[in-house]
Parts: sequence; C-alpha cells; structure tokens
Amino acid sequence: MNLKSRSIVAGLPGITFLLCLSVAAKMISSEIGWGTPLIFAILLGIIVSNGYGIPVSLRPGVNSYKLLLEVGIVLLGASISLQDIINGGGSIVILTVATVGTGVILVEFFARYVFGLSGRVPALLAGGSSICGVSAVLAIAGSINASENDIAYATATILMFDVITLAAFPIAGNLLNMSSVSFGIWSGLSMFSTGPVTAAGFAFSHTAGKWATLTKLTRNSLMGPLVLAYSFRYSINDNQSISIYTFYDNFPKFLIGFFIVAAIANMPSTSTEFVNTIRVTSDWFFTLSFVGLGCEIQLQKLRQTGVRPFFTVLLYLLTISAITLFAVQSVF
Repeated sequence: MNLKSRSIVAGLPGITFLLCLSVAAKMISSEIGWGTPLIFAILLGIIVSNGYGIPVSLRPGVNSYKLLLEVGIVLLGASISLQDIINGGGSIVILTVATVGTGVILVEFFARYVFGLSGRVPALLAGGSSICGVSAVLAIAGSINASENDIAYATATILMFDVITLAAFPIAGNLLNMSSVSFGIWSGLSMFSTGPVTAAGFAFSHTAGKWATLTKLTRNSLMGPLVLAYSFRYSINDNQSISIYTFYDNFPKFLIGFFIVAAIANMPSTSTEFVNTIRVTSDWFFTLSFVGLGCEIQLQKLRQTGVRPFFTVLLYLLTISAITLFAVQSVF
C-alpha cells in the first residue's frame, strides 16, 4: 500500500465521524425548522470536541475539513450566475481591494500605536483580519519567520472573532433589515475566515450565502500579494532574499476551480439535473467541513487570548464593519 492509499485509509474513520454528525445536523435543522444544517454542524462539532475530545484515530479525517471546504466552494460555483458576477463583480473587486488595504493599515496602526504591540504580531493580526483568518496568519508567519508564541496569540484571537462574528453578523443583518445580496457582500468583506463567512451567509439566506462566498473568495485571492509584500518588508529588515514563488504558493488555487465550475454550469448545454446534483453535493461538503470547523474551536484556548490582541482586532472589526456597511448599502 503506497503512502497516498495509507493516507486515504487513515482518514476514513474521521470522515465517517464527520458524516454522522452532518446527518445529525440536517435532521436537527429539519426537525426544529429553524436555522440551517451548517449552524448545527458547527455546534455539534464544538460540543463533541470540547465535551468529549476527538480520538487520535479520527484526527486525520477531521483535520481534512479545510480540503472539504475548498471542494464545497469549488462546487458552489454551480449555484452562481455568471450574469450576477458580471453585474456585481467590478464593484466587489473595488470594495475588496479598498477594504483589504484599509484593513491592513488599520490593524497595523491600532496594534503598534494604540495598544503597543510589537514584533510580528501586528502583521499576523493584519493578515488574519483583512484577508483569510487563520490561513493568512499561518501563510504570513511562514514568510516572516514569526515565533510560535506570536502565531499562537494571533491564531487564538482570530478564532475567537470567528466564533463571535458567526453569531453576531446574521443577527445584525436581520436587525438592520438588510437584503440578502447586501448582507452577503457585507459579511464577505468584514468577517475573517472563509468557513464562518460562508456559514453566516447561508444562515441569513441561500442567496446571501452565495454572495458572501463570492466576495470572500475575492478577498482570498489577495492573500498571495499580501504575503509577498510582508515577506519583502521583513526580508529587508532581516537582510534575507525572497522568492517569487511566495505569491504562487499562497494563491488560493481552488478559486480557479470555482469559476471553472460556474462557467460549466452556465453553459446552455448543461442540464438542470446535473447542476442540481452538483449543488446538493456542494451542500454536503459544506456540512462535513463545518463539523470539522466546529471540532477545531477549542474554548479553553480561546480564553487564553491576550487582551491587547483582542482589543486590537475588536476595534478594527467595529471600524471596518461600519465602513463596509455604509459602502455596501450605498452601492448595492
């Protein structure tokens, strides 16, 4: 048995575990008649992980949730109308670039000059907040030689806000009586990690979920340039060389798959049955990945987050959410 086959076999118990909780989440959602299976999938993951723990034998499969999420996002392309992308794409790109650029500056300023953080932590918080959550933290950390302690602080802070925003944004959207399109774009611009953004969007409505995912993917595409910029900045300080492959390595390649699937689904020759099958499959991948996301949320670790990183990100979130809310409501 080769290495790849062993990896697949090792992941089967964990995937089965995710599937069982996914079925339970769908049953609970159907029985209660409130929310979406994705919300219950996260909650079940949190309850099981924090209440009982995840056995070592299940870890390989559970840890594959990021890959499952990426597959779900690629297949979600079948639910996207290319006309919608054409109509709103330009505005979303402009808003995204402006939001990311403003976000990096705000977090760096708040971290260094308001809360007195130093070293690599401001860069990690800036990347995690403005681009793609923990994934951006780890990508930037690897390019600027951040310490394990800095990574732990930034990661725990971002994860805490993933939990907070996942609950708060749908509530805020309903209180503000936002349309599905506006809420989806707003959450896609303001929230941090891809999983919670998608979950919050679909918790609001299916349409909001699609727009939230599309907007978040646009943000994710900027991770490569930001990592390259930080790598260049710190390499000058440390007298190190940088590689152009930094951009390629950190570009979210599943973004390409998303648009390929969207293009195929929008072809006149593509049958409705095929598109519906892809959509249902995407929904299952999302549910599986959100159970895994819930398993990764460790409440004990979140309580250990430092006060200054927390308030840095809180101040940034309140500021950027207000700015993007005004911008989205004005444009859409």
